Amino acid sequence: MEFVTHLLTHTIADSLPLLPFLFGAYLLIEFLEHRAEGTLESILARSGRLGVIGGALLGCVPQCGFSIAAANFYAGGIISAGTLAAVFLSTSDEAIPLMLARPDSIGQILPLLFTKIVIALAAGFAIDLLARPLFPRRHVLEAIHDHCREEHCGCEESLLKGAVHHTLQTFAFIFLFTLVMTGALELIGEETLSRILMGGTLWQPVVAGLIGLIPNCASSVLITQLYLDGAISFGSVVAGLCTGAGMGFPVLFKMNRNLRENLTLLGLVYIIGVAAGILLQVLIP
Repeated sequence: MEFVTHLLTHTIADSLPLLPFLFGAYLLIEFLEHRAEGTLESILARSGRLGVIGGALLGCVPQCGFSIAAANFYAGGIISAGTLAAVFLSTSDEAIPLMLARPDSIGQILPLLFTKIVIALAAGFAIDLLARPLFPRRHVLEAIHDHCREEHCGCEESLLKGAVHHTLQTFAFIFLFTLVMTGALELIGEETLSRILMGGTLWQPVVAGLIGLIPNCASSVLITQLYLDGAISFGSVVAGLCTGAGMGFPVLFKMNRNLRENLTLLGLVYIIGVAAGILLQVLIP
């Protein structure tokens, strides 16, 4: 019973702060559907490069919600695949607050953020430039209408009603997913994961990248803590935090119906994060 109470407490603490981000994202999407018509679409279509820059910079802000908002924006046709990848790669979840809480590690924050932003920018531009055929852009209103038609959310009746409906639906999904993942991490334990990470080998960033894909803030806490304790390298913490997009990927898979696009994005983010981690591990042992 104590384990269940502990599990629910952690799940609520992880999930509740995401509500404002969810509601804000859906409110904007509903606004676009009701008011934007074609004007905003043309503006957004011309802002691809600026979108990547903004995504990389905003993604590094220490919070879990922006990756979720970005996933919703991509599913709604508002941002490009490169911008979404930039957000996911630069997101650090709980890493920065955890490092700020330890005075001896504050000096490592800027190098970590700078490295992740550079990776996010390079990857975002490359995806939009070289992988554009894999991610065909849909018109904003077309994408939103398709989703609303499938969800039967009543968006046609009220902007607020549609936003609340989507927010509650996605929050319920996030809550259940977080509950399961938190329970799994609690049962496995930090010591077991630390042994799995293969200290000192080039496989370490590969494993750290896999742990980073666990859609829970606990994975970023674990990876950062292991780095601060000297159990993993700088390259490994970069790999783990680059692949760790919080609940961004689960929400993307839920909201975007194109499974091929979702799997391609997941694969690209993982490969880019791990490749950057291995390169850094070679350069900075």
